[in-house]
Amino acid sequence: MTIARKRSTTFPAFTWDDKTKETLDNILMPIGALFGLLALWQILTIIVPTDLPGPFKVIEETRILILYPFYDKGGTDKGLFWQVFSSLQRVAVGYTFAAVVGISLGILVGLNKRLSKGLDPIFNILRTVPPLAWVPIALAALKQNQPAALFVIFITAIWPILINTAVGVRQIPQDYNNVAQVLQLPKSEYFFKILIPSALPYIFTGLRIAIGLAWLAIIAAEIVMSGIVGIGFFIWNAYQNSQVSEIILALVYIGLVGWLLDNLMAWLQNKILPQSQR
Repeated sequence: MTIARKRSTTFPAFTWDDKTKETLDNILMPIGALFGLLALWQILTIIVPTDLPGPFKVIEETRILILYPFYDKGGTDKGLFWQVFSSLQRVAVGYTFAAVVGISLGILVGLNKRLSKGLDPIFNILRTVPPLAWVPIALAALKQNQPAALFVIFITAIWPILINTAVGVRQIPQDYNNVAQVLQLPKSEYFFKILIPSALPYIFTGLRIAIGLAWLAIIAAEIVMSGIVGIGFFIWNAYQNSQVSEIILALVYIGLVGWLLDNLMAWLQNKILPQSQR
């Protein structure tokens, strides 16, 4: 007599590989945190007496702005896309000038110790002046909103670029300088083969800090300057008309654009300096 053995049907356990887990964490965790923050915000607006609208009310009151960001009725009556685009244009011009001047001066200051000792106190004093404090000076000197806004961006963004570039030049290993002297490298070869590659990580650090400061500066400048298209003036105009929901929506746009600018600079840095990837 044979006893039939029962076959046990087993299924292999389903497991995620590490890369998939990391990808899911990178997607799901921020989404979960965002929904948690929105839920907390909505609850607080219900249980705490306040004029601040909750997320549902913000969406309801700004539905037109959300659905039609590209509308243009002339003057300053434009959709949020054009408001942000105008601000970004100013940032691009002012930031470019700040990068060119900041890197050039940073190299000169980093190479010349006497020049560094003379200018460092001035740089450290000027870099602590808030962007808004430069606005009346810029308006008084330049008389027009557009060049004044560009100057505020420039004077705000230049300092981290200049200071980090100078530090990077000073941090060039002495061995590299010794080799350059032994080989009697021409100044042009020393500049492109030793100085720039060595200082580039510091330069990118300054550029990344500066792009965030430039974006903050133009928002502050546009709030003060009236009658121009820009996200800063949009916020001030909404405040004057007691449209709190529009202010909150504009803040979301500002945060997203700032985040994208920072990630763009990080991507550019990783493309040029792959060893800087974390």
